Amino acid sequence: MSGVQPERPAGAGAGGPAAGTRDRPPAPARAGQTSPWVWALRFVFTLALGCSVAFIFQNSLQIAEVSSAHSQQAMHWFNRLLGVVGIGPLSEYVVRKLAHFAEFALLGFWFMLCLRVYTRRFVRHTGWPLFFGLLVANLDELIQLYVPGRSSSVRDVFLDFLGVLAGLFAALLLLLFVRMCAILWQNRREL
Repeated sequence: MSGVQPERPAGAGAGGPAAGTRDRPPAPARAGQTSPWVWALRFVFTLALGCSVAFIFQNSLQIAEVSSAHSQQAMHWFNRLLGVVGIGPLSEYVVRKLAHFAEFALLGFWFMLCLRVYTRRFVRHTGWPLFFGLLVANLDELIQLYVPGRSSSVRDVFLDFLGVLAGLFAALLLLLFVRMCAILWQNRREL
């Protein structure tokens, strides 16, 4: 090594490409690279979906006395709330059916949001949440067959599936609203 500096390419002065990469703008993300936000949403929505399924199965595993006590607490709370509005009281049966519908609507909601963060063509794949929603509804009723004091009902499977459909529809409306807002925001910025 004689102390002679290697020759720089033409145009590589003090701020040129050979001087370093600090002055360059960051490279754009590769086409196949997934955003950290998408990974975070995948984690959150999948966790929420798993918690919903666990909640449904946990409620199915309760013996009849415990399940009835929870339903009566919910019935008193709803009736107190509805009394403020001036609507008549609900029976325990109605509260139980509303609870079935609501927990499966939440399940359908999370299913659709999970589907959206895993694929761009989520409408094409809507059959998967429908299938898994029906599967969870059937497993829920199957579990209740083996719990003391509980029984299984085809009507509950039907009601649960209607809840999944309502949740899927609510999530589709939310996704449509978010998409419209994004388009409006993009058009506003272009003006």
